[in-house]
Amino acid sequence: MRLENEVAVITGAAGGIGRETGLLFASEGACCVLADIDEELGQRVASEIVAAGGQAVFFRADVSSAADCDAMVRVAEETYGKLTILFNNAGVMMADDGDAQSTSEATWERTMAINLKGVFLGCKYGIPALQRAGGGAVINTASFVAHLGAATAQLAYTASKGGVLAMTRELAAIHARQNIRVNALCPGPLRTKLLMDFLDTEEKKQRRLVHVPMGRFGEAAEMARAALFLASHEASFVTGTEFLVDGGITSAYVTPE
Repeated sequence: MRLENEVAVITGAAGGIGRETGLLFASEGACCVLADIDEELGQRVASEIVAAGGQAVFFRADVSSAADCDAMVRVAEETYGKLTILFNNAGVMMADDGDAQSTSEATWERTMAINLKGVFLGCKYGIPALQRAGGGAVINTASFVAHLGAATAQLAYTASKGGVLAMTRELAAIHARQNIRVNALCPGPLRTKLLMDFLDTEEKKQRRLVHVPMGRFGEAAEMARAALFLASHEASFVTGTEFLVDGGITSAYVTPE
């Protein structure tokens, strides 16, 4: 098993990338603390893992809350004795996120609170736990839009993910000599509820999809497999990276004829 004896905190674990990562990490031997604001779905994922013979507990956490982030890390240490993998994955994509003129301050602030501050708070409380464990891996979910900008405007989301990339680079440099690796997972367009709710017309979907050389949306399970590599000892010399798993979109972003 690739994550035997590892303990992971996964935020945004009730659905999408987080759910698939929890299922995969547990199947590879990790004990998982699944954090999310959706208690019903989060408990369901934990139960699914336990039913399959894995180890997982659910903890209700709002990642924009310092108290909640502190508590979810303490749950990992108190339940499983340590924390060795931190996956800061929780994120939002607000329906009215558009360009600078149309995006409201409330949407900007909510997006930054979850997508950027949430990663900061996860690291603020999670990295000391990794230090206590003698090292480990941090994975922060960014996005391909932090590299390119989005064809369908979503300024707050794009800016928040750019911040995640910058934070990841600096944390990687700071903690490299402490046996702590910090990497950003940068998904391309995915067939998840989060994106499909945002791209709520066929026209919007095609405007995004036309740029993807592979011609399809990615799947949450494909991102989970990428996160597994970054979390595992197979990535022992990988830190400070922007791991693009994007169907080729960043290599061939062109305007359709």
